Amino acid sequence: MKTRFTRGEAAAKHRGVYLLPNLFTTGNLLSGFYSMIAVFNADYVSAAIAILVATVFDSLDGRVARMTKTTSKFGVEYDSLADLVSFGVAPGLLIYSWALTNYGRIGWVAAFLFVACGALRLARFNVQVGTVEGRFFVGLPIPAAAGVIATTVLLDDHILRMGAEMKPLLIVIMTYVLAFLMVSNIRYWSPKGFAMRERRPFQMLVAVVLVVMLVTAAPQVMLFAVFALYAASGIVLRPLVAVWRKVSPSSARGALPVEDAEEDLHDQELRSRL
Repeated sequence: MKTRFTRGEAAAKHRGVYLLPNLFTTGNLLSGFYSMIAVFNADYVSAAIAILVATVFDSLDGRVARMTKTTSKFGVEYDSLADLVSFGVAPGLLIYSWALTNYGRIGWVAAFLFVACGALRLARFNVQVGTVEGRFFVGLPIPAAAGVIATTVLLDDHILRMGAEMKPLLIVIMTYVLAFLMVSNIRYWSPKGFAMRERRPFQMLVAVVLVVMLVTAAPQVMLFAVFALYAASGIVLRPLVAVWRKVSPSSARGALPVEDAEEDLHDQELRSRL
């Protein structure tokens, strides 16, 4: 039976796919797959490092696609599938094998909850593309959640050395919190809105150099601090901003209440879509 394509489908098939951004996405997928292989070999440090490498590839593929104007629906879907493997399944297997094996049903349910909430987070992100403000993510991004897990493993191997009694309890609590944050309506700052080509204050360059130096000097500690602070930022920063708006003199001049009204309208529209 001969398959017939519509004019749009035939044109899309003829155009093919963009190689450069999809190669970075493939590197993301490869890193996630290697992480799972390392988990099966009980090499948890290598598994955690592979997840962090996947976050690097994941941050590069979208940026390269935007810079080279090679974004496509195929790339979006392929990126989501790779993210589910690298930042959903791989961290789920890692936390179960590393800390929760002896907890039976409680252990694998916690690991599955992380994977399921990560999949829901990715699905929601895909349907909200173009409808949600680009400066923010709705819910904790799944690469950040996976980064918290990976850096926790590295930090424990470096200095913490959590015991057999304390580690499972802390990991279960952390897993449930991360799963909740991924599917929540809490907004997180998106690095996509940060334009590298624009001029920035000199102090920002100094701050970036300082951060790079600290990460180089103590990577296990600083990487954990970066991911943990980002995961907590959505919960902590918004109440602080609300308090600042109440005490700031500019709020009395009517500048900030308009922004508050826009945020409330944004939240109402988001809830109506979900």
